Amino acid sequence: MAPRPHILVVNGRKVRQPVFVIGAPHSGTDLLARALKGSPGIHLTIGVPSVLTVARAFARSPSIKRGREATATVLRDAFAQAWQVSPHGCLACSPACREAGGVNGAGTCIVERDIRRYGDATPDLMYCAEGLVDAFPDARLVQIVRDGRDVVAGMLADDDLLRWFKPGVANADSEFPNPFLGIETEADQAAWPGLSVAGKCAMRWRGSVRAAARLRSSMPAETLTTLRYEEVIRRPAVAARAVSGFIGTDVAPIAVRARGRGPLGSAAIAAGGWRRRLSAQQVTDVEQVAGTDLRRVGYGA
Repeated sequence: MAPRPHILVVNGRKVRQPVFVIGAPHSGTDLLARALKGSPGIHLTIGVPSVLTVARAFARSPSIKRGREATATVLRDAFAQAWQVSPHGCLACSPACREAGGVNGAGTCIVERDIRRYGDATPDLMYCAEGLVDAFPDARLVQIVRDGRDVVAGMLADDDLLRWFKPGVANADSEFPNPFLGIETEADQAAWPGLSVAGKCAMRWRGSVRAAARLRSSMPAETLTTLRYEEVIRRPAVAARAVSGFIGTDVAPIAVRARGRGPLGSAAIAAGGWRRRLSAQQVTDVEQVAGTDLRRVGYGA
């Protein structure tokens, strides 16, 4: 007899069909997260400490997992905490989550009585995607993929992300294989110390798109759907309708206008910006590490 599915109750409501947004860093997950967070009835969190700590731990050290049910329990506990709505709950949220929810000071991004669905778009959540489905068998996963060269350009401008590559932080030697760094083979592990920063970013992207392909082949269409970043920004209304149909809830418009400088600026929003942002040597480094995968997923030009 199959075990009965776990029932999680948060804010007095059963968690049904939670929505998770997954993808590589700088792949456009923030665009989908903002749209979902602004959709009526959806309480979506981004990088809340209870979830981010678990996601990063599982991503960087998958060997710590001790069985599917144990992993599922840890994830459910993390989300049970993250999704709580309290008068000062948003004070503990990440700046990205607060900014996306329009929260300044005390207060919450959603009124408890309005919650109908839960969701999350925490960075690096893709590395425990299978655990999410074990924890919530009726989950809906939306993953997004983007041209690896644009992703690398975004990574190179992100100091917080680059710190994971620093000696003493990167665990390339102690954790093998290493999905977080994209190290899959002994040859990858041997090459890692000699790669440029652009090459290391490319290996992270390569690992993420390979993981995305494995997820697509292992999960049914009603559980996971995949969007291409370039199509999202070219036809945002179509993308929003596609996500709405997939999760069964109306999704707010996807805003693709640039929002000033930095990670949300025009260079990050535009497709093909890598041509201006990467040097010739960096393009070569990306090609050497991830050229085959770029062409496999349609980014060879």
